[in-house]
Amino acid sequence: MSSDMITVTGLGKVFGQRHLFGGSSEFAAVSDVSLSVARGQTLGIVGESGSGKSTLLRMVLGLIRPTSGSITIDGQDIGTLPRRNEKAFRRKVQPIFQNPASSFNPRQSIGAILRAPLEVHGIGDRKSRRDRVAALLEQVGLPADYAMRHPHQLSGGQKQRVAIARAIILEPAIVLADEPTSALDVSVQAQVLELFREIRETMDLTSIFVSHNLAVIRQVSDTVAVMRLGRIVEAGLVDDIFANPQHDYTRALIDAVPDHAAIMARPARRFTS
Repeated sequence: MSSDMITVTGLGKVFGQRHLFGGSSEFAAVSDVSLSVARGQTLGIVGESGSGKSTLLRMVLGLIRPTSGSITIDGQDIGTLPRRNEKAFRRKVQPIFQNPASSFNPRQSIGAILRAPLEVHGIGDRKSRRDRVAALLEQVGLPADYAMRHPHQLSGGQKQRVAIARAIILEPAIVLADEPTSALDVSVQAQVLELFREIRETMDLTSIFVSHNLAVIRQVSDTVAVMRLGRIVEAGLVDDIFANPQHDYTRALIDAVPDHAAIMARPARRFTS
């Protein structure tokens, strides 16, 4: 069995653009990207806005169809995934988005939001689902009675904790996080990152964590890929990339961080096979 849970090979995505006064053109959001993520490890993808990070992540999630290349999840090419297996794929691979509130139904309670995946996949009965929701809220640092609240009654950090709970309630093998802490203030961000790390290690999750923030990537990732203009310009172990960047763009990203020395001094996560 391969040690890699996620393998991306020659991936590309071209979007068509229609112009206001007629005509059209094409824009390559992702170009010839190849990467892999070992089982139980976190790959951080870093780059400025427009670098193709989120498009790449959405292709791995199966939300966008690639123009070229392939994506293999746990040995299965998701481009040839039979329709009958799509539900199992959705259970195995779960997202955490930047703005969780946009994916919450404001009319539903937190409990209903968290129970929904269990109901869709036919897991448990009414009582066991309620018990699972209560236990999961406690696991992400929220009181069990928050199941009775609605999204508008929660802070940004609390909503992101609920989003993490929803992502793991089906006990997936893979979690794909797209800028999950970018909208949070620094203190709340640190708490949510620590929660993400604890859950990832407890559940032995494989994950991809997308961020434009180098400090965040250094805290949560085992390996890192630097993206620019739809391409990966540098990739490797976190320590190696941050201590000795080889590409001018990587060096520019590191140098642009206000407290760049603090990031370099902060211990990175250690990659273990």
